[in-house]
This record gives sequence, C-alpha cells and structure tokens, in this order.
Amino acid sequence: MPVLAVAHRGDPYRFRENTLASVESALAAGADAVEVDVQLTRDGVPVLLHDRTLERLWRDPRPVGALTLDQLSAIGSPGVRVPTLAEVLKAVGETTGARLLIDLDEPGPVAATLAAVTGLGAESRVAYCGPVAAMLAVRERTADAELALTWRHPRLPSRPLLDDLRPYYVNPPFGLVDRAYVEAAHEAGVAVSTWTVDRRRTMRRLLDAGVDSLTSNRIALLRTVLGARP
Repeated sequence: MPVLAVAHRGDPYRFRENTLASVESALAAGADAVEVDVQLTRDGVPVLLHDRTLERLWRDPRPVGALTLDQLSAIGSPGVRVPTLAEVLKAVGETTGARLLIDLDEPGPVAATLAAVTGLGAESRVAYCGPVAAMLAVRERTADAELALTWRHPRLPSRPLLDDLRPYYVNPPFGLVDRAYVEAAHEAGVAVSTWTVDRRRTMRRLLDAGVDSLTSNRIALLRTVLGARP
C-alpha cells in the first residue's frame, strides 16, 4: 500500500492553519488527507481551531467556547475566518478521494463532531485521531470509524486497549519511530502514522523505517519525497 500523505492543519506555510483556504491548498498540493482540529462554540457548533482561544491566530484573547457561531463569524474576513466543520466537509466532498483526519484532544466535542459528519453523510470521508479518552468516546458511538490513536510512549499500547479501541493506526510523534517500532506495531496488527515531519531527511528516514502514513506542514515537499521513492 502507498504511504498516506497527510497535511497538518492544511497548508499552513501558505495559508493560515485550519482555514478553508489552507485545506483547499493542501488538497491541491496532493494531500491524501488533511488533519484538522475541532473546538466547539458556545452554542455547540464544531469549528476548525487548534487552540482553546483565538489569541495566537486571530489576536483575540477570548476562548472559542465563550463565543456563539455568529460572534465567531464576525472575526476575520469572509475569505479568512474560522470555518465550521460542516463547511470544510462540504468542500472536501467536492474533491474525489480526499479525506479529513479530525483531531479530537478530548471527549467533549465528540458527539457534536460525529453529528456533523453523519448529518452530511460524510462517514466514509473522515477518520479520527486523538488520545485514549477521545478515541474511546468515538468508538462508543460508532463501530466503524477509522481511528488513529495518538500515542506518546515508546512502548506500544497494551493488547487489551488495542482490542477495545480497534485503531487502524497508532500515531506517535516521529521521534519515537524507528524500524523496530514499526515492525512491532505491524506484528500487533496496527499501522503506523507519525507527525509532524517537515524535513526531507526525516521523511526519508521514516519511509525507510516502513511507516504507513506521514503528517507534515509541508505537504508539497512530502509529495515530492514520496514521488521520488522507487
């Protein structure tokens, strides 16, 4: 199987991360999937944002959870603002074969996120990543979702956890990954995705180690490296 090229929050070196323009740019650059982060507004709408507040990206100190969708939509401009998950799902749906990898850091947004996905009939176009609690919350609500368990430990998850969660990927940061790690994961029946890989040399090392998916802020470079492989 070819290695999956995943764009981290879109194409953030060209467009502001987790915006519709960033997602569309990543898809145009050849991303197989785009990893996005979800937070909830005060009225429970899933929107694309990594941080709990708008400070870093939008120079607004307020938490996104303190704002309604109408209030949030007034920040930025029509072309550059925090989009809803539904808006991005519709845009991705227009690109054949494209997928979203929805990153959930905690269980709180899970129910509303799944409702947005199922409401658009987009189940086959999304996967989910995140730590144990969030992924268990997803699995409790859907038996079929593709999961990538974010895992920050040098040892693989226990067999009982893998059996309960049934992740397709174990998803460690790239510094933990070598050939032995990948072989052990494959022996345990899970693929290996890793993040966030922006240097050409590191990409090549991880590909030589046998990883199944790479997430990068530099999706065009990752596509070039993958294209140069035998």
